[in-house]
Amino acid sequence: MELGVGMFGDNHYDSNGKPLSTGERLQELIEEIKLMDEVGLDFFGIGEHHRPDYAVSSPEIVLAAAATVTKQIKLGSAVSVLSSSDPVKLYQNFATIDLLSNGRAELMAGRGSFIESYPLFGYKLEDYDELFEEKLDLLTKINHNNPVTWKGKFRAALNNQQVLPRAVNDHLNMWIAVGGTPESVVRAAKYRLPVMFAIIGGSPVQFKPLFEYYKKAWQHFGNEKDALQVGVHIHAFFGENNRAIADAYYPVYAAQMNRVGSTRGWPPYERSVYDAGRQRNGHLIIGDAAEAIDKILYLHELFGLTRFSAHMDVGGPSHKELMKSIEIYGSKIAPKVREALKTRVSATTL
Repeated sequence: MELGVGMFGDNHYDSNGKPLSTGERLQELIEEIKLMDEVGLDFFGIGEHHRPDYAVSSPEIVLAAAATVTKQIKLGSAVSVLSSSDPVKLYQNFATIDLLSNGRAELMAGRGSFIESYPLFGYKLEDYDELFEEKLDLLTKINHNNPVTWKGKFRAALNNQQVLPRAVNDHLNMWIAVGGTPESVVRAAKYRLPVMFAIIGGSPVQFKPLFEYYKKAWQHFGNEKDALQVGVHIHAFFGENNRAIADAYYPVYAAQMNRVGSTRGWPPYERSVYDAGRQRNGHLIIGDAAEAIDKILYLHELFGLTRFSAHMDVGGPSHKELMKSIEIYGSKIAPKVREALKTRVSATTL
């Protein structure tokens, strides 16, 4: 199982609740990705947002910068909002990152959980479903064919058109991010794409039927069983002391839940929800290394994961705290998880 980090580039905030310098946050982000590479984490993903609480509207630019200061870690989006993007340009951008990084780029496509990009780029929300389906179809065709001939509703047709540059080995690694609908997992299986499930509420066990449905759909479309990849994206933060890190992080996390919730009609975020989420059957992994190791292994056993993504910057914790969390993840959590998984595999082959 691959172990990595997902971030949205949450801005830091002052005591009055105002976001601090976006430029400073971007520079910190590159330092954080560099540390992830140094401590041996497997992948990094950065989200696309067009809101004042996030610093990153163009994952490709951040990833291109990260490609120059890293050596091993995979670099991807988490997610690219495909519905409001041009698949041709999106492929070209990520193929360029792939070339810069010697084949380490990944593109994770999704609809996104916010809607700002639709009016910003001239799209209509009523076309939400059709946009994603059509653009995913074009993106996968570009990834597998060059030149490309294609015709759709929302974009000019391509007639034997070359899309350049091409990714390393003429193939770009792509994932689909889903929030929890059967239609999404069927679509992913149809296009033979691995799925990242965003579990940001409730209990992970509630997603078990959806994982099983994806696996059945994968086989239904004639895909190789051994090629199936599934991951989870979960809010996480790590410290030295279980209770101390939970107490310190709660105000930061709750503030972001309330910023988002104020635009969606959510009730004020409460500590009881936070504490329930931190339980073994909850949707948060916030605590010390022992707590995280136990829960990651539980999720692996529950879902048969091939990838675990810790969403680590919710609410904009300080750069110093993020660097410490990354260090603990790479030096204390990841080695123990890998060791335990290796033991499990050895036991099943005896």
